[in-house]
Amino acid sequence: MERRLGVVGIVVEDRKKTARQVNQILSEHGEIIAGRLGLPYRERNISVIALIVDGTTDEIGSLTGKLGMVNGVQVCSSLIRK
Repeated sequence: MERRLGVVGIVVEDRKKTARQVNQILSEHGEIIAGRLGLPYRERNISVIALIVDGTTDEIGSLTGKLGMVNGVQVCSSLIRK
């Protein structure tokens, strides 16, 4: 299958409640994560995570789909063919 390169943006509304579940999902998909940057945005009471991913659309879709099912987590992605 063709691999894609892209960015996945994750916004976490209640870090204390969802951190364990989010990190578990990220660990399960660690083989497609090339880089990760996470920042607490205290002024808005959220956390923001940016991932650089390199994988098939199925692999990236599995990651974003599982994250999107977590209450209080929003996900968006942008992928290119490379």
